[in-house]
Amino acid sequence: MTKHANQRTSVSALMGAAVMDAQGGTFGHVREFAVAPSVDAGHIHGIVLKVVSAGRGDRPSLIPISQLKLGSSGGMQLREGAQPTPLPEDESYLLLERDLLDQQIIDVHGHKVVRVNDVDLVWENCQEDTPDLSLRIAEVEVGLRGAVRRLLKGFPAASVDRIACRFGASVIPWDFVDLIDRDPARRVRLKIEQDRLSKMHPSDIADILEELAPAERHALFISLDEEVAAEALEEVKPKMQQALIESLDSEQIAGIVEEMDPGAAADLLSELTDERSEAILGEMDPEERQEVEDLLEFSGDSAAGRMTTEYLSLPFSARVEQAIAALREFEGDIETITDVYLLDEEEKITALVPLVQLLLAAAATPLADLPHGHLVTCNLDANGRKVAELFDKYNLRSLPVIDEEKHLAGVIHAEQVIALLRANR
Repeated sequence: MTKHANQRTSVSALMGAAVMDAQGGTFGHVREFAVAPSVDAGHIHGIVLKVVSAGRGDRPSLIPISQLKLGSSGGMQLREGAQPTPLPEDESYLLLERDLLDQQIIDVHGHKVVRVNDVDLVWENCQEDTPDLSLRIAEVEVGLRGAVRRLLKGFPAASVDRIACRFGASVIPWDFVDLIDRDPARRVRLKIEQDRLSKMHPSDIADILEELAPAERHALFISLDEEVAAEALEEVKPKMQQALIESLDSEQIAGIVEEMDPGAAADLLSELTDERSEAILGEMDPEERQEVEDLLEFSGDSAAGRMTTEYLSLPFSARVEQAIAALREFEGDIETITDVYLLDEEEKITALVPLVQLLLAAAATPLADLPHGHLVTCNLDANGRKVAELFDKYNLRSLPVIDEEKHLAGVIHAEQVIALLRANR
């Protein structure tokens, strides 16, 4: 018996296989694989059989793996005294073919959504020098190899293996798949490691969200913390933004919107109904709400509609040490900061200092004494085309937006311009 231990197989290879009774006759055929997630999510608990014996009816029977052995030819056989039981009608078991195959899961390493084509299994000895076996779930097949196996299901195993092996393996180890509750539509949602997900670029998360089916997309989005959800929401298209938030209550959305760039938050709310937008604003903290409300007054195609109010400005008399302190206290997206804007006593912009200059200067150096970048500004009502032209002409990293009194109202970053150009393609 032990010679069959550590023998690899798969769901597609065993589906439909005969299971012999203790005397060598055909007892039934495999129709499913039952996993008890609450007990052991890493092993098959039992084989679900369609029994051939007369009088048993059509109800499937469950044989625990502990009541099976592998015969001399490698086939499955009931142990003496094995007793099949009716498969419970409750939802206590996960059934691999019904609940897992063809479902979408997230490959955290490949940053993409893939489909489950097969599941690799391994027969193992429970303990050394004993005939007791277990059937471990090894990997999820997400490539062509698994698809070919299923397509050729029913053909001789040796022939199927010979053909399938021509295709490279594309698998996700079962250790990276953590089963959680199933939804009413019988989809299995697969929880991926949140620390890996949070380290992905927001654009990768956005791509994953757009590839998932609605139920899986919602399950993934609500599993994200507010900061990661906000960053991902900024990267998806407007229609997808609405789809992601439509099932959330106003308080949940407000928590995410507060983490968004104010300009992006204003763009999001502008696409909603006035009633929905007002409900979300009402749940936000007063300071963040005011910033977003101010931006909602402007046209989305104008410079004001594209700008953010998260920027770094200091008095013209400030020193390097003050700029560094302001950077440390900055609550916005620090990665977008490329320049420090210097304002005069009337809050009008007079100069900008590239951030890199702070690294090269002594702490007591006045910012006014540092090399200044070329100052280019635009008005609140400048259209998107004008903004793009300024970025292109002057190779800008950011563009200050000023009001009628020449006060600094906001800043447009290069990423907003790129998004604008992509939207207008």
